[in-house]
Amino acid sequence: MDVVKSVQHYLNRMIAEVSGMKVLLLDAETTPIISLVVTQSQLLAREIYLVDRIDNRQRDKMKHLKCICFVRPSAEAIQSLVEELREPCYGDYYLYFSNSLKKSAIERLAEVDEHECVREVQIMGKRNFHAINPDFFSLNLTIPQYPLFIENLSTWDSRTFSRTTEGILAVLLALKKKPLIRYQKNSALAKKLGTEVSYQIQQEGPLFDFRRTDTPPILLILDRRSDPVTPLLLQWTYQAAAHELLGLTNGRVDLSTVPDVRPELREIVLNSDHDQFYKSSLFLNMGDLCVKIKDYVTEYQVKHKSSMNIESINDMKKFVEDYPEFRKLSGNVTKHVTLVGELSRLAEKEGLLEISELEQNLAVAENHNQDVKMIQRIIEKQSIPEDFKVKIVILYALRYEKSPNNSTPVLLDLLARNGVSDKKISLVGSMIQYAGVEQRQDDLFLNENVVARAKTVLKGLKGVENVYTQHEPLLIQTLESCIKGKLKDTMYPFVDGGTRDRPQDLIVFVVGGVTYAEAREVSKLNAANHPTIRIVLGGTTVHNSARAEKRMMAINVELIVLTFEEPEPVPVLVAVVVDAAADALDVVEETESAVFTGGRVTVVADVLKMISAHANSLIAGPFFKNEEI
Repeated sequence: MDVVKSVQHYLNRMIAEVSGMKVLLLDAETTPIISLVVTQSQLLAREIYLVDRIDNRQRDKMKHLKCICFVRPSAEAIQSLVEELREPCYGDYYLYFSNSLKKSAIERLAEVDEHECVREVQIMGKRNFHAINPDFFSLNLTIPQYPLFIENLSTWDSRTFSRTTEGILAVLLALKKKPLIRYQKNSALAKKLGTEVSYQIQQEGPLFDFRRTDTPPILLILDRRSDPVTPLLLQWTYQAAAHELLGLTNGRVDLSTVPDVRPELREIVLNSDHDQFYKSSLFLNMGDLCVKIKDYVTEYQVKHKSSMNIESINDMKKFVEDYPEFRKLSGNVTKHVTLVGELSRLAEKEGLLEISELEQNLAVAENHNQDVKMIQRIIEKQSIPEDFKVKIVILYALRYEKSPNNSTPVLLDLLARNGVSDKKISLVGSMIQYAGVEQRQDDLFLNENVVARAKTVLKGLKGVENVYTQHEPLLIQTLESCIKGKLKDTMYPFVDGGTRDRPQDLIVFVVGGVTYAEAREVSKLNAANHPTIRIVLGGTTVHNSARAEKRMMAINVELIVLTFEEPEPVPVLVAVVVDAAADALDVVEETESAVFTGGRVTVVADVLKMISAHANSLIAGPFFKNEEI
């Protein structure tokens, strides 16, 4: 079960069906779907010489090219196709849709095709999901376009519900699975979604007529409200930290707001399928990542020195053969050193490690008096952004909601006295209403029975590997129970049918969104249970915490719904040494003669020492604070 390969398979089939020189036109919905699984150079190798948006009418006419249009059959996309076919820019058109097409839309396209340039129309299954990692996907449904609720917390917004159903069906078709469906009992949203997906599978009939397996696959639908803590925590693994502090959107990190950033670093691509360093570092914590960065720089230094020892024709031939890989390595070194250096700088500038340690303590342990004192100290610090102060009070309110010593009113008053707006302070109450103990099904903090408390104490006695990654998402407990066949039917009932068998293929969908922290834990479960268990995780969106803007929407006087938005990039300043390194590496990248010119090579060698020193400073930095509890 690999969602990335499944999308790549359909894309390759689509391209292979059209021979010769081609253009690929996409819409706003399909552009990120394609960009996550394929690179520009790979498309070029398949004779696709131009990739553009269907709604861009400023394209030149090139009748000698064939055009592949891959769009979602939305009203906007159909209108763009109509305008394109009225005045075609290319010779032949091959139309592919990511979802079912209405008869009226087909008739409209046929009527406007007066030049008879449409050669084929196909529906390429349902491809309405974003494949992020092989075992991780998102529907990318964010507000304000796709609010989750309407009227109350138990009623789906109709447009979001339709898109969510389409997305889950798309994943099931891509993976060729016809599952039994289970849902979280206390979630009206999960129940309605599970019932609708089951109904649609029955309606589609032949589309889901896949080869039967000995053990039926399971689609498990959960609700984010059962674990509001995980999305609120700062994360310190590479992929998660990039999303946390800078924003990872469709596999890209936007650094355009960085002062004096080099043009090639304004937007960097993080793709595990095409970047081996990133693939091997996805789930490393920042401390281990800094060590790996240093080794990566050292590897580049060794290869750079070997390229300077060219004494014969054979040496020159070998260098020319290795040069593309050498260029790629130099570019990757620059990219990753820049990004890791910036993450380190942001963490130090905003005091995020101190905040993160307190967040983790609130999430995993109960120490009321000490927690209150630490929170009060954080609130009174002027250097800490008020969003983090509010977030910590939310975590406290969730943990100690039923405690007789609950000091939430005192902390809210302290927030107000330190200049935090009433609007932000009200988020604390909204979160309790959204995901307080009355709304949750499971024991989120493991403090509701003696056995759970004993496990927490035992974990504390053993110590932790890293104080910033102590927390384990509630999702993992649920998955482990499901894998062992111990997930209670009374708590997670089947929509239709049932089985006592332990699942081999498990698709998990979280209504309300997932996190990269949960994706990491699922990847670890897959690795530990390979090949007997295969798990794929997805959700309506991918959350982060540090730059997430919490917005309250008043649906009526009694209800306030808390939703999340994508992060806004934060103006940052890249270290001078990284800029210098980029300049030096450009000498190697842009001018082959640089390798043979003594003076220029000396400059590169000197700056490589600077990069190495910078990597060393990262290792000596704040990410190596490991403590035993």
